[in-house]
Amino acid sequence: MKRSILAIVCLTFMLPATQLFAAGDANAGKSKVMMCAGCHGVDGNSMVPAFPKLAGLGEKYMTQQLRMVKSGERVILEMTGILNFSSDQDLQDMAAYYDSQDRQISGAKDIELVGITESQEALDFGENVYRGGNMKTGVAACTGCHSPSGKGNGPAGYPGLGGQHADYIEKQLLAYRRGERNSGSNALIMQGVAANLSDKEIKAVANYISGLN
Repeated sequence: MKRSILAIVCLTFMLPATQLFAAGDANAGKSKVMMCAGCHGVDGNSMVPAFPKLAGLGEKYMTQQLRMVKSGERVILEMTGILNFSSDQDLQDMAAYYDSQDRQISGAKDIELVGITESQEALDFGENVYRGGNMKTGVAACTGCHSPSGKGNGPAGYPGLGGQHADYIEKQLLAYRRGERNSGSNALIMQGVAANLSDKEIKAVANYISGLN
């Protein structure tokens, strides 16, 4: 039942996905992301796991996030005030530029989980969560919104996650589970998914996603 409800919520947000969204200019955005490069890289491939890779993340998703950061709806301490003088067109152009870049895959690592010491078994466990969720606890599969390949759903505003830093994904899933990340239309969906994810599942699926491409 819980999975059905989450699926309905996903579809509800997808219906108006192509409305009220004007495309940015990637060429114009190239010169506007210089203030972002220190953390996220010139091409959107950050080298530090604390900062997400923005390359290929999704133009609509990034535009929405940048708007929320600028308005203060989403608080990211490192970005406080950085967008104050950027117009909405600037935000769209920046998102378009980063989305046009190829993401470098972080790559899954050999990890151990509670009750699992073999790295391949841990990777398989993460894949099962990503592709199948957990029917017993009502966790929906990640593929419904983020696609089997991890490329996301651009028109619907669901980000591409494949190859993202595992540490960053784990941090965001924990923030959703605690209710600390609650801004934007997708937050309700993610809170519902993360609410029933265990620490073990979060670490495993984050590691699997980091090698997905």
